[in-house]
Amino acid sequence: MLVLILLLVVGSGLVYISKYNFTPVSVNLGVYTLSNIPLFYVIVGSIVIGLVLSYIAYLIHSISTSIKLHGKDKEIKNSKDEMLESTKRVHQLELENERQRNGVDIEPHDPNAL
Repeated sequence: MLVLILLLVVGSGLVYISKYNFTPVSVNLGVYTLSNIPLFYVIVGSIVIGLVLSYIAYLIHSISTSIKLHGKDKEIKNSKDEMLESTKRVHQLELENERQRNGVDIEPHDPNAL
């Protein structure tokens, strides 16, 4: 509903602009010259081109950001894997330490051992 209202407002604005800007103008695009184009078309065309260019810039920025975040996610995953391996090693060393304190050569049964 909000989009419909916004489209109506924008359409009304374009109708108002077009009502008073039908003066024919010449547009020079480098070597090419377009003559007798209503000023309204030039105004709307420049707005549309600006919106398209800004959307392209936004897409490039968005893709760049997603690539950076993907790299950070990989770093976090690698860090978590390292932490898990360190925790396993600490647990094994604690078991070894307990065995040496008690002088027991038998491997103690630990259900949490990996």
